[in-house]
Amino acid sequence: MGPVMRQAAASEEPQIDDELLVIRCQLGERRAFDELVARWAAPIAGYARRVSQDGDAAAELTQDIWLRVLRGIDRLHDPGRFRSWLFGIAHRAFIDTLRRRYRTLPPPGDAVDPLAEDEIPEDRHDREDIELGLARLPPAEREILTLFYLHELTIEETADALSIPPGTVKSRLHRARRLLRLALEGDLT
Repeated sequence: MGPVMRQAAASEEPQIDDELLVIRCQLGERRAFDELVARWAAPIAGYARRVSQDGDAAAELTQDIWLRVLRGIDRLHDPGRFRSWLFGIAHRAFIDTLRRRYRTLPPPGDAVDPLAEDEIPEDRHDREDIELGLARLPPAEREILTLFYLHELTIEETADALSIPPGTVKSRLHRARRLLRLALEGDLT
């Protein structure tokens, strides 16, 4: 589904409900926070599972994300930006996890053919194939595809969540789609 169709398909009501819940949280209503957690538990758990690829690590990451949300919701100045703020927290928690895990490892090399096509041949792959392809990608590429396609954040929301410019989101998506295509075709080493 393209970005225009996703935006048209996205309902405004959940965002408004999220705004009201955030304001109620900021006013100290514990039940409002519980409602936010209930509404966003599955997307955040799915994000954590996809980027960490380990059940125990995903559970720990999810717990860390919600703890950070609880501690920081009072500092959210624009409740209408809750979704991108939430995934921004998730991203930073994931990056902190990676830093702890890979503190002494050298960064991986870039083994992508710069002339490779950008498009993922969606018609040849089902969701299970795509999930397996995502699992073979490096964490940064897996994360950007997860945010943009699976959680349907816009380019701007993804940029906001990752604290990077929209142009960088586009270039990372380009690279991640190439890598996913290679993974789906079995050419990713």
